[in-house]
Amino acid sequence: MDISTTRTSSPTSDERLAEILANPGFGTHFTDHMFTVEWTPAGWSGARITPYGPLTLDPATAVLHYAQEIFEGMKAYRHEDGSVWTFRPEANAARFNRSARRLALPELPEHDFIESLKALVSTDVDWVPEPGPSGEKSLYLRPFMYASEVFLGVRPSAEVTYCVIASPAAAYFPGGVKPVSLWISTDFARAGAGGTGAAKCGGNYASSLAGQMEGAEHGCDQAVFLDSSTQTYIEELGGMNLFLVYRDGRIVTPELTGSILEGVTRSSILELAKEMGLEPEERKIPIQEWKDAASSGELAEVFACGTAAVITPVGELKWEGGSVDHRRVGHEDTVALGLRQRLLDIQYGRTPDTRGWLTRLA
Repeated sequence: MDISTTRTSSPTSDERLAEILANPGFGTHFTDHMFTVEWTPAGWSGARITPYGPLTLDPATAVLHYAQEIFEGMKAYRHEDGSVWTFRPEANAARFNRSARRLALPELPEHDFIESLKALVSTDVDWVPEPGPSGEKSLYLRPFMYASEVFLGVRPSAEVTYCVIASPAAAYFPGGVKPVSLWISTDFARAGAGGTGAAKCGGNYASSLAGQMEGAEHGCDQAVFLDSSTQTYIEELGGMNLFLVYRDGRIVTPELTGSILEGVTRSSILELAKEMGLEPEERKIPIQEWKDAASSGELAEVFACGTAAVITPVGELKWEGGSVDHRRVGHEDTVALGLRQRLLDIQYGRTPDTRGWLTRLA
């Protein structure tokens, strides 16, 4: 892509930027610029960096009526020498195109996807925070694509807009990693067979909110969703994949059935687990197996994973009329925390990247 750049005439002051980076939160502050490019049947055109600002949408814009949109989530990490890197962007680019195919949107060449990240991060490189005392601050990157044609009719949009915005992010657990409690959602499903579960689109997240609210009403942090047809097998949380660690050294995650999102963190864990002497398995996991293994003591650890939190230990599992907790006296989430640290050390350049997972952005 030939990318033009128009810088903002009112950049964030050094003082204000320092305040933001000291306490960025998550998804509440945004950098001074954004990336945009449009697609029509003639191809992609108009790639540009412009000042961050509101989108102007006609009330009949297709995405508002038919939810034809997708997105990705990733991070930029500042290393000790000041350089800025991201983690496995080619995997995000490939997933973005899989999502595009499922939502009948045009594919963006993987090289252009990565170039869009480089263009924005290099423009707003001052917004990438130092890792900080916890070693986990970053710049969160949000590429997204939506149907921008103005029309009311159920067909793929003939005009599409792709954007990238960025937001500095604090450590997900500023006070230290803490286990979350989960509610088994049986009244709601995140996705179904033949649906969009394997695509990263907003509708999947919207459909998970009712289950999350139900979980909160029962004192839980998140909800775990089961397969929609039988309500028997574990799928994932609203936005994170799950792993079960057994005392015999197996580390098991639900197999990809078409209704589960293939997480980049998930696939990385499956590789790193072997270095820790664990035996990775991808298979269907009945929710009853979780309950029974937790009760018997066979289950050593449970954790969820995703870009934002990296890895989150799971504690109590609750459902209507019961609960179970695999943790015993002296319990430590050794595997979860060990994998989490390995991932962070690679991402922040604190350990050699022997797999070529890092790509320099600035």
